[in-house]
Amino acid sequence: MTPYRPLVESRVRAARSRDVTTTGTVPQAADVVVIGAGQAGLSAAYHLRRRGFVPAVGATSRERTYVVLDAEDGPGGAWRHRWRSLRMSTVNGIHDLPGIEQPDVEPEAASVDVLPAYFGDYERELGLAVVRPVRVRRVEEADDGGLLLRWEGGGRSGVVVARAIINATGTWSKPFWPAYPGQERFRGRQLHTADYVRAEDFTGRRVAVVGGGISAVQLLEEVSHVAQTFWFTRREPVWRDSFEPEDGSRAVAMVADRVREGLPPLSVVSVTGLIKTPSLLAAEARGVLERRPMFTRIEPDGVVTPDGALVPVDVIFWNTGFRAALDHLRPLHLRAAGGGIRMDGTQVDGEPRVHLIGYGPSASTIGANRAGRDAVVRIVRYLDAAADAAASKRS
Repeated sequence: MTPYRPLVESRVRAARSRDVTTTGTVPQAADVVVIGAGQAGLSAAYHLRRRGFVPAVGATSRERTYVVLDAEDGPGGAWRHRWRSLRMSTVNGIHDLPGIEQPDVEPEAASVDVLPAYFGDYERELGLAVVRPVRVRRVEEADDGGLLLRWEGGGRSGVVVARAIINATGTWSKPFWPAYPGQERFRGRQLHTADYVRAEDFTGRRVAVVGGGISAVQLLEEVSHVAQTFWFTRREPVWRDSFEPEDGSRAVAMVADRVREGLPPLSVVSVTGLIKTPSLLAAEARGVLERRPMFTRIEPDGVVTPDGALVPVDVIFWNTGFRAALDHLRPLHLRAAGGGIRMDGTQVDGEPRVHLIGYGPSASTIGANRAGRDAVVRIVRYLDAAADAAASKRS
């Protein structure tokens, strides 16, 4: 069956379709191109600057250069699109960007206000050469052994040649919609986590909330105050009493093992489980956390459970996660037989020109910081070796 995709209700696509003036100039060439200016991309830019790289526009031929290309209209990465009710007190583990701490803010401040402002101040303070909105559409082999990036944005398009790339495109722009029989005939509303704005939009409705991750349970709790909710998951959720540092290390190690084998990364919650926060404990007391096994098909006015019963619903709210936004890398044929990309740390195995950060074990904010540093260290080593080889050839 062809996966169903609604024709409406993607704030991500709508926000990125606006034609705005490009901020900055895209160079024709750079030693390193960073794709994406979220946490991972800004970390990489920071470490490139520390290693002596300079913005490609206006650089001399003797300097190592870089540029950051970002598809967003402004700073903040995926945080620009989070729902307003996501407060700093409930954001899941935002680590400081390297070199500059987050400002002190009220715990109830909206993350959609605080974090994009923090990222923007960070870019300006450090002069990180971010050019936006520039979306990289394809990365392919260049004639000189480098990589050719085809981009468009701000009513313009062009190419830039890089000797290496650091891909930090994250997942937010690629929401995952499962396919179920009858999905296209549903007469109600379907939306994904990426489309969510506020709970009040569901007032008085019957809402099927699908998914067993952190966002699913947070939004289930939120929507349940204004709507009748039904919670569906494929697997029984695993609840934990606490989450210790060693649990995080073990989870990262499991994800790292998968990407080393060329398998798709697991979701974090599939490894770590869920913790019942005070708000979730209150939701449990109200009967909101009554999990139902996943429905088998969708009817025009509801969903059908495994025992054949019809649950009438007005809305299907898919909190089914995201996939790594890597379609622009397809021309490089990086996928392994297992369906993922085989990784050696941040580097694609056997491909020293391509590093993925914010992917697999570096998907957390602290992991993204470390990955940015590690990718830069390895790229410097690669460029040094290439320079030594060229010098040896000339002599």
